[in-house]
Amino acid sequence: MEIRLARIDDRLIHGQVATAWTKQIDINRIIVVSDEVANDQLRKFLLREAAPPGIKVNVVTVAKLLEVFNSDLFINQKVMLLFTNPQDVEVLIHGGIKLNSLNIGGMRFIAGKRMITNFVSVDDKDVASFRYLDSQGIELEVRKVPTDRKVHLMHLLEKKV
Repeated sequence: MEIRLARIDDRLIHGQVATAWTKQIDINRIIVVSDEVANDQLRKFLLREAAPPGIKVNVVTVAKLLEVFNSDLFINQKVMLLFTNPQDVEVLIHGGIKLNSLNIGGMRFIAGKRMITNFVSVDDKDVASFRYLDSQGIELEVRKVPTDRKVHLMHLLEKKV
């Protein structure tokens, strides 16, 4: 499995992902990694329907991705991993999966979170996970679409949190 992009975007597959990102990074599979979404049959169906033509979609739990990551099923697959939160990414890193970078594309504001950009909001658990990921040498960059300028998440957290 060749991970072309690992992205946190709680909207998962939507217009920006389906058009801009998939074309820019030239993938043939999207793997949504979320225990919550993997256990919701309607959301799984809708995500598969939202994928661009020619792109396969899998929706799996965090444990399932750890189990199948090195499987022959994914040989020659160019993959985008999509997450809803940084805690799931942290579990994968603890489980031995290596990432060079993580794109943060959208984390909505809800009660208990602080906005650090107009499309990224975090709480203390998110900040702790991002600090761990940063300590593992993973580049944490904020961009909605590939043509946006990269903004380093840790710089934003230093200023806002």
